[in-house]
Amino acid sequence: MNAPGAPGIRPTWTSSAKDIVGTAIGSSRLWFTMGYGIVNEVYHPRVDMPQIRDLGFIVADGRGFWTEVKRSGDYTLTTAGPGIPAMRILHRHPRFELGLRIAPEIDRDVLLIEAVLTGDADLRLYVLLAPHLGGTGEGNVAEVFVNRDRKLLCAEQGGYAVALAAAEPATQRDTWRRASAGFVGVSDGWQDFAANGAMSWIHDRAGPGNVALLGELGSRTAVLALGFGSDKEAAATLAISALLQPFDAAWHRHVRAWEAWHAGNVDSTRCLGEFRDAAHVSAMVLRVHQDKTFLGAMVASLSIPWGNSTDDSGGYHLVWPRDLVESAGALLALGGTEEARNILRYLIATQLADGRWSQNQWLGGRPHWTGIQLDEAAFPVLLAAALAEADALGGIQVADMVRKALAFIALYGPATDQDRWEETPGINAFTLATAISALVCGAELLGGEERRDILLLADDWNSRIEDWCVGADPGLMARHGIGPYYVRAASPAVFADRAAIREPVPVRNHAGECLVPADSLISTDFLQLVRFGLRRADDPVIAASVALVDALLRVETPAGPCWYRYNGDGYGEHEDGSPFNGTGRGRAWPLLTGERGHYALAAGRDAEARELLHAMIGMSSRTGLIPEQVWEAEAIPRQFLFPGRPSGSAMPLVWAHAEFMKLAASLRLGRPIDRPEAAWLRYGGVKPQAPRAHWSRRMPVGWIRQGQELRLLLDRPALVEWRPEGEAEPRPRPVVSGPLGLLLADLPTEGLESGTRLLLSIQDPATGTWMERDRPVAILPADG
Repeated sequence: MNAPGAPGIRPTWTSSAKDIVGTAIGSSRLWFTMGYGIVNEVYHPRVDMPQIRDLGFIVADGRGFWTEVKRSGDYTLTTAGPGIPAMRILHRHPRFELGLRIAPEIDRDVLLIEAVLTGDADLRLYVLLAPHLGGTGEGNVAEVFVNRDRKLLCAEQGGYAVALAAAEPATQRDTWRRASAGFVGVSDGWQDFAANGAMSWIHDRAGPGNVALLGELGSRTAVLALGFGSDKEAAATLAISALLQPFDAAWHRHVRAWEAWHAGNVDSTRCLGEFRDAAHVSAMVLRVHQDKTFLGAMVASLSIPWGNSTDDSGGYHLVWPRDLVESAGALLALGGTEEARNILRYLIATQLADGRWSQNQWLGGRPHWTGIQLDEAAFPVLLAAALAEADALGGIQVADMVRKALAFIALYGPATDQDRWEETPGINAFTLATAISALVCGAELLGGEERRDILLLADDWNSRIEDWCVGADPGLMARHGIGPYYVRAASPAVFADRAAIREPVPVRNHAGECLVPADSLISTDFLQLVRFGLRRADDPVIAASVALVDALLRVETPAGPCWYRYNGDGYGEHEDGSPFNGTGRGRAWPLLTGERGHYALAAGRDAEARELLHAMIGMSSRTGLIPEQVWEAEAIPRQFLFPGRPSGSAMPLVWAHAEFMKLAASLRLGRPIDRPEAAWLRYGGVKPQAPRAHWSRRMPVGWIRQGQELRLLLDRPALVEWRPEGEAEPRPRPVVSGPLGLLLADLPTEGLESGTRLLLSIQDPATGTWMERDRPVAILPADG
């Protein structure tokens, strides 16, 4: 009989607050997460495809007493060892205890759950399953399915199917007594208990719509097998096959495989002893987030931020090149060389023809969001350099990738359409530090005649960081007793006019358009200049910026200090704790605590870095998962929001775990472990003198220093003319092929006096159109 109430209420996902995430080290293509002591999202056949909302339990006596165990919150969870995603959960109630053990099959697409109910003998155990096949709760069809002589709870949609089988352990026979399908919010099993205090509705089928399944177990000890396939018969066959063995056998195979992986890929002796267990947990998190078809691909989080308010599976199941390289660096820091190489191979395979990478992409390389973030063109170069520095490239040829990436950076930079937070365009210190370091490291990788020209471009950009990125709002400086400071992002207009540092820049995640003067918007991004060795920790502008950040962005939590991304951030829960819905209020980010720890190390304050690493641990879940954001305001218990504890944002955040691993290794090393060696050897934290200035249409600089030559970087054939202001006759300059396959024109400006203005003109030879006409460039004093 088909259940009434189609199509059910609007579907949503579950909370992003995870207890743990896991997968098998083996051919199984299944990933799972847990929250509130039950299984929630399970992903199959790729790490980006969630297939269920949750699988939970009701305990009832059939006479009116019933309770859903996930709502009680009284449970403990332990794992088989640090970084081993095999879980034991014990739910407690005055009338019973429910013990669960959870482990995937290593060679089947099946998740196994052992359930043991003890206590009051009148109580029975019921299982709730909410399918969200194909990544949505809409259009699912649920059915109580008899496969040969076994009963299963099944659901299908399109080419996806799930089947839940149950067996009594001693006999391995089917142990379902009754089962029912229903529409969520109307005729599902939870509504049955809510209305009747017992299981009283029996429906064989429900769908299409937002559906759920309920099954009553015939034994107080049972093993459940959640199988996935292309149709219900395939999923059922896998689930039943997995039940035909002792649960202990599957459990121990899973545990041994993970122990072997840690032994081969995680050298925790590179961390201080007090952080080794947490490092194994973080390494496990990174490994769990990797796909098994597209080796080296890793999604940002196996969670759906504020998922209990939406059916959208969100953007965290995508691959970000930046997050991927941060993760590769963390794995490499603790000995995971082959894992890091796989990431580099994947990145090379997905590089776009123009040299950059997509803002983010699906596992197979298909772009999703199409913004351009310059740091994401630079990070893969830094990964190649880090592997080369460790003599661990393993035969991977990186020259073509590096050359294309550097060409894109040179022509497109140093401004970016989006910063690393996917939001504000302009010139950003984090992006600039990453791009300059990539130019230096890439020059060393390429060598040859190109090396000098690439290094001179890096020197030029490095020498101009303060010109482009430093603000001096009198009010801010007076209130906080500081000198000039780094801004979050400056308008590209600052290339031509230093006064443009006050021009408005957009701040996202606010209702309507939100524009603020650039010199009033502060972030922590400038710390990358120190981390990558471009500026010293005690540089006066760095020191002033640290003081300003601590005044505006630092927040104290019970776990320790944490920082907001920037003032005016709108990405986070609203003040009342309601979910982010396109607007909100930014919360504190634990990964920024890690970044501050790297700054402390660079400043020689090892004890401070150690305390910050402990703070990151204090902000994590009961099993060590680090969230994207933590709640930092007054507690709102009804919404599970407590100071210093995970908010409704992504958890775990892979990038945060990578930061933890790197800081743990850096603390042992005594310096930031991902500091590019080539950049440090070239600059040592000191601003360079640049003998050559550069100009491009993306970087139309308005001044150069006396004694500098000027090189024009062009993206197409052109006719170039220049003349000192006051001269009537233009001076043509040839356009020739140069390093990285770029077109360039060198202007002999070294002999021009300070105070001179030269005028540039660039013409398209095909159309005769003037792309630039008498564009001024001033000659400033060499030491001005």
